[in-house]
Amino acid sequence: MFLTQVFKKGLLATLSLIMCTQACAASVQLVEKKRFEIENFKTFGGKTIKQVQVGWESYGTLNQAKDNVVLITHYFSATSHAAGKYHPDDATPGYWNAIIGPSKAIDTDKYFVLSVDTLANLNAYDPNVITTGPASINPDTGKHYGLTFPVVTIRDFVNVQKTLLESLGVTKLHAVVGGSMGSMQALDWATAYPEWVPRMISVIGSGQSDAWTTALLEKWAVPIQLDANWKSGDYYNSTPPSQGLTAALIFITQDALTPTFFNKTGEGIGYFALEDAPLNDIRQQHSIVKWLKERAQSRAKLMDANHLLYLVRASQLYMAGHSGDMKQALSSVKAKTLFLPSFNDLLLMPYLAKDAANSLEQHHKNTTYRELTGDLGHLNGVVGIEQAASDISAFLADK
Repeated sequence: MFLTQVFKKGLLATLSLIMCTQACAASVQLVEKKRFEIENFKTFGGKTIKQVQVGWESYGTLNQAKDNVVLITHYFSATSHAAGKYHPDDATPGYWNAIIGPSKAIDTDKYFVLSVDTLANLNAYDPNVITTGPASINPDTGKHYGLTFPVVTIRDFVNVQKTLLESLGVTKLHAVVGGSMGSMQALDWATAYPEWVPRMISVIGSGQSDAWTTALLEKWAVPIQLDANWKSGDYYNSTPPSQGLTAALIFITQDALTPTFFNKTGEGIGYFALEDAPLNDIRQQHSIVKWLKERAQSRAKLMDANHLLYLVRASQLYMAGHSGDMKQALSSVKAKTLFLPSFNDLLLMPYLAKDAANSLEQHHKNTTYRELTGDLGHLNGVVGIEQAASDISAFLADK
């Protein structure tokens, strides 16, 4: 759901940390991270978090009427860095740079495009991320929150975004567009605040976390909880649970891709079943496993294990509308909607988006459903998003 920061170089340069396809590389806009603070934020669960801080980025210009805002809601392992670069010499631009920018599908000559770091953002130690979560200092105690940080939900991410938008004088969006965990936020926006949202695009998304998806997500949490260094979340003044976090990222990577992709990768690095090293020593690993582990270890350096647990829980708790009945909650949607699942997604399988789209159709809503293609499974919605550029552009332009 949630992964694109899989590869940085080499054989799979097309899947670098914050991926841009070759077609988007010609010119890149420079952006800056901004800080937004909320003195007291009340969660969906009724708890109060003091001195919330999140980062945000924007592209384009807010018009005088303040009605040209396209909100980008990001996926599990991403940040608000959806497009552009912080510095001209950055290795890669934001993850959806292929479709966000001047004359692109989400045209920054027309729209004011804005994205916000989530609460408990996974990349807690990235200097370009501003977030409040378990790794933050509790102002009441002067210590890291750890697991005393309140459980947060997709609705809480939405409400932080709404508070930021209101601080800018915005009272209605032009559209909300999100991929994976971002699609959950996008659909929840349309359900919770229908007067705000005339257009909603869900990429590689779902309407709720069903039993299968909730159990799959728990698999990501278990390695962290089994790491002796986790210490029930109280590790901030000691050795962090890096092995557990790395194992979780290995699971996330494989879940987000496909057998076709892995087998092609194996061919490129010389994988075969009877490799000498694992044949002769139980402590040695196959080349494909080493390849996967090395990338997970590299990514883990900027991430926090507790934050991953909180994002897993937020995703598990997701149901559009955050009520007892997704299908009934979707009756409140006023937006026209576009669903773009990936046909071979093994993480958020296409039936999840189809179920939400069908429910909206049953309520006689204006809904379109089209599947993305490619060998990348879930990541067709990030790395391969440019294939939907014309659909997205037309959808946003349609009155």
